[in-house]
Formats: sequence, structure tokens, C-alpha cells
Amino acid sequence: MAGQKTTGQLKKKSLSFGGSVSDKDLVVFTRQFSTMIDAGLPLVQSLDILSEQSENPTFKNIIYEMKLEVEGGSTFSDALKKYPKVFNELYANMVQAGEAGGILDTVLQRLADYIEKSMRLKKKVKGAMTYPIVIISIAVICIGVIMVFVVPTFAKMFASLGGTLPAPTRVIIALSGFIAGWGGLMIVVVFVATVFVYKQIRSTDNGKYITDKIFLKMPIFGILIRKVAVAKFTRTLGTLISSGVPILEGLENTARTSGNKVVERTIYSVRSAVTEGLPLSDPLSKAGVFPPMVTSMIAIGESTGALDAMLNKIADFYDEEVDNTVSNLTALMEPLMIVFLGGTVGFTVVAMYLPIFKMVTLIK
Repeated sequence: MAGQKTTGQLKKKSLSFGGSVSDKDLVVFTRQFSTMIDAGLPLVQSLDILSEQSENPTFKNIIYEMKLEVEGGSTFSDALKKYPKVFNELYANMVQAGEAGGILDTVLQRLADYIEKSMRLKKKVKGAMTYPIVIISIAVICIGVIMVFVVPTFAKMFASLGGTLPAPTRVIIALSGFIAGWGGLMIVVVFVATVFVYKQIRSTDNGKYITDKIFLKMPIFGILIRKVAVAKFTRTLGTLISSGVPILEGLENTARTSGNKVVERTIYSVRSAVTEGLPLSDPLSKAGVFPPMVTSMIAIGESTGALDAMLNKIADFYDEEVDNTVSNLTALMEPLMIVFLGGTVGFTVVAMYLPIFKMVTLIK
């Protein structure tokens, strides 16, 4: 009774923290756990040590609860499945395969490597997306300040002097009046409404599929998204197969963790074809989502009996491709953003000073 009470209290406490276990916490836990199992420490003792060492209060309680579950006779994989927000289906299934094959330490090591590489990939993509957003935000703020505070001052001065203003100056003053008045509010309302509609569309499966399809066809970012999808698919499936997870189960896990509805539906379609006895490379090549090089390498991996190794090689190659694409994208966007920001601010400044130059010329 006392043990049950403790477990209940801990569970309530851990849930009250609201699932704040980071990928970094998970990597440290997985790698340390693998080392302990490899050194011959029992599961319960290893979990007890890891619970004591964890600096994350939520994770500390979850690990302790899992230790109690294992002490009570549950397998480690069953204990993991009780915390799906921390340990996803892929993690739990790989551990289950590792337990069944007697290679839990090896599987945990592979999982740690997989999570680390996924983190690096996510960081690269986030960096590629963040840079243009930051630059555009700075540009919008600068232009907004000029239009709302600077231009009206010049407009009052020009109005008091009278005369006909140059066309560029009239355009800037009219634009300033629009933004400083109801126009600015309209822009904000349209922006908020667009974000709201986008989120509503993304809240449905069909909406996610349509938007993901559009993203994949975008001129610059579409290439990056496709390479990320290939890297994630091959890395996930390769890690699962090498850990002893059957290919059909591996494809299902890969589909669920793909993060892209187009890729997810493609993988499910491929899985159905594999169920009917077709090799993996055949339906993949017909789907049109993955490049021919990828499907050809997978076909070679299947024919040589080294599919997992080939998938991991493809993943390594596409990780580098993502890195190169992000670098090229940043190098391309940097001058474009500078030209856009400089051109906009420069045109505004020149437009404001044109009447002053005109007056100076008349005085001379």
C-alpha cells in the first residue's frame, strides 16, 4: 500500500510539471543508461542512479516511477509506453526489440546517436528559417518607425511651405498616412487573421497534407524540406531495422514520426505494397517523393542484405546536403535582405529630402 501511495504521489507530481523533458535530457539519459547496462548493472539499479542524477525535476520523477514499474515485474519497454510524451513510439519499440534480442545496451546507444543527429538536423533547419524572419522583422520595424514618426514630421513641414511635391515624396507621404491611420490596423488584422486561418487549416489532416504539399513545391525552401524529409526517413528506418524491428513495423513508426503528411501518406502506401510482397525500393520509386538516387541505393541495400547500413549512409549523405543547402540559402538571402532593407530605407530618405534639395536649388 505504501509503495502504491508513493507511486501515485510521484505520478501526480510529475504530471503537474507538464512534460518539460528536452531532447538533450533524453540523450543524456539514454547514453548513460546504455553505459550502465553494458557495464553489467541491473536495470533497477541503473534507473535508481539515473533518477538521482537527473537535474530535471519532471524527468527525475518519471525515471523513478519507471524504476518502480520494473521492480513490480514490468518490462522496461512497457514502463516507457506509459510516458508517450517523453518516450515516443519509435523509442519504446526499439527498446522492446532490444530487450527481445538481448542487445538493449546497443539499441540504447543507437537511440542516443539517432536523437543527437535528429537534434542537429532540427537545429540546422530552425537556423535557416529563423534568419530571414529576423531580418524581415527588423525591416518591418524600421520602415514602420520611419512611416509613423519620421515621415509625418516632414509632411507637416512641406505642407507649411506649400508648392508641389515630387512624385516619390507624395507616394511616401500617402503611404505614411495610410499606415499611421486605419491602414496600419488593417495590416495587423489581416496578418493575425492569416496566422489564425493557417493554424486552423493545419489542425486537420487534409489541411496538413495540402500545406505540406505546397511547401515541398516551393522554389527554395521546398528543396530543403525534401532533403530533410529524406534524411529523417532513412535515418529513422535504418536505426529501427538495425535494432531488430521488423520492416513493416519500422515503416509504420517512420510514417508516424515523419512530421510531414505527404511523406507520411507515401510511407503508408509503400508499407501496403511491401505487405503484398514487393521490395521496398519499387513502391518508393513510383511514389515520386524520394529522389531516384535514394531509391536506387535502397534497391542495392536490399539486394546485398545490408538495407540498414545503406539507409544510414543515405541519411549521412543527406545530413551533409541539408548543411550545404542551409549554408547556400543563408549566403543567398543575406545580400537580398540587405538590398531590400537598404533600398526601402534609402528610397524613403531620398523621397523626403527631394523637396529640400529642390528648395536649395531654387535659392541658389
